[in-house]
Amino acid sequence: MSISLVKNIVVAVNGSQSSIHAAMYGIILAKQLKLNLKFVYVVDTATIKRLTMGHFLVADESEMYEKSLTSDGEKYIDYVIELAEAKGLKTKGEIRKGSVCLEVVNCVKETEAELLILGGEKGVSAKSYSWENTDNSLSLANREIIANAPCSVIVVKDPDIEIQYKHL
Repeated sequence: MSISLVKNIVVAVNGSQSSIHAAMYGIILAKQLKLNLKFVYVVDTATIKRLTMGHFLVADESEMYEKSLTSDGEKYIDYVIELAEAKGLKTKGEIRKGSVCLEVVNCVKETEAELLILGGEKGVSAKSYSWENTDNSLSLANREIIANAPCSVIVVKDPDIEIQYKHL
């Protein structure tokens, strides 16, 4: 009797090329291993609120910015769902608002995901995964998510993932 390590996957999408690659990686895994797949996009309203309170944005600007980010998120979620459907997968996408780290972690918990997939930049050195790292090779949001995730995390850096996705 075998026990499956993974049944549910969550992929965090932020619109960057690396997060689209993470989505493709998740689609490949879900298709090959017959796993459940969910995409999540977080509108970072926590940062918008801090910028407004610090008078870097006025209320009208912050409202417009949030609407713009929400619209972008809808487009990105629709796009990755289309990518999944093109490979015969039925999946879900969700837009959340709040702190990126907190909302991704909450999505993982609520979905009971055993695996979280994030995008990472190719050519990132091993020192980028040190918590003391000060360069921007791995975003602060990704570092926080990795530190707080209740499950295993894969950071996708494969530059050939698009080719693998096309041949799936």
